[in-house]
Amino acid sequence: MYTAGALQVPAEAYVISQEMRFEYPEFLWLLLFVPLAALVYWRYGQWRKESLAKLGNLHTLTPLINGFIKGRQTTKFILFLGAVVLGVLALANPQKADDQVTIHRSGIDVFYVLDVSRSMLATDIAPDRLERARQTIKRSLDKMRDNRVGLVVFAGNAYLQVPLTVDYNAVKMYLDNATPDIVPRQGTVLGDAIKLANNSFSRQESKYKAIVLISDGEDHDKNAVETAGKIYETGTVINTIGVGDPKGAVLIDPQTGQPKKDAQDQPVVTRLNERILKDIAAAGKGSYFLLNNISQGADNITAALNKMEKADLGSEALKAYRSYFQWLLGASLLCLLTGMLLPGAYKNKALVS
Repeated sequence: MYTAGALQVPAEAYVISQEMRFEYPEFLWLLLFVPLAALVYWRYGQWRKESLAKLGNLHTLTPLINGFIKGRQTTKFILFLGAVVLGVLALANPQKADDQVTIHRSGIDVFYVLDVSRSMLATDIAPDRLERARQTIKRSLDKMRDNRVGLVVFAGNAYLQVPLTVDYNAVKMYLDNATPDIVPRQGTVLGDAIKLANNSFSRQESKYKAIVLISDGEDHDKNAVETAGKIYETGTVINTIGVGDPKGAVLIDPQTGQPKKDAQDQPVVTRLNERILKDIAAAGKGSYFLLNNISQGADNITAALNKMEKADLGSEALKAYRSYFQWLLGASLLCLLTGMLLPGAYKNKALVS
């Protein structure tokens, strides 16, 4: 049986030899409990013998309590322990190298540009705009392969959080920390944000580049659309995603839990500005999407990026690994079932009235 992703050797896989490895070696630590369990069982046996010795002769008492099957409890314990060992080894999934497979790789460079202004804390879409945006990016990363990705966050200023990388988990980690607090100056400078992302691409590439801008569009940069057009001329496609409700929502102060008030003591209402996001996407020759459902939003991003021409990353010969966890799991269940069905003792007929 081949497992998903078996063609790639993950960094955490424990290689026994060039032919054998454990796919999930972290589970092997559970084997440390085996000698501990054996020690506890041995100590229990000693305590039991000492307790019986206080009641009388062991050779006389033991058959009366355990029946006539000497060592049966120890056999059942050994079977249980064997089931545990085999189960742990099955979780670690031993694998053996099989045929080599040649994989052709191609991809693009993608920068996610995420709005972290305070208006993104509006709850017109649950749980709030920012969390919905972060979850959508994460879901799209789960669907991605071979592309290099980076992260830019912005409010009143734009900041490069993650340079281009193939470590999608690192991008997810930085997304968890992407809040309005990491940008000291508030506002929404869309033009500066997409310009920073574009400047962070490799200057050697004249195409194979994309920006995914996620924002509520409350822009204070009048030149954002013009900037998007200039960026497209450098070979970068810009896709935009609108987050929020065009009808607007009252912005809640996270510290007080009360509606924020403006200078006239009126509740501050924040609205999704779809117009500017659509204009930026049009200037960047990309697509605009309204974010409602996280899964659908991720699918939209994936589809837009998959339509782009991809850079040839060459071919790579990788080993395929065959998994053997199913045999160990079967043996573990057999040991467990045998131990359960094995009688602990025969009835002592002398005690039956």
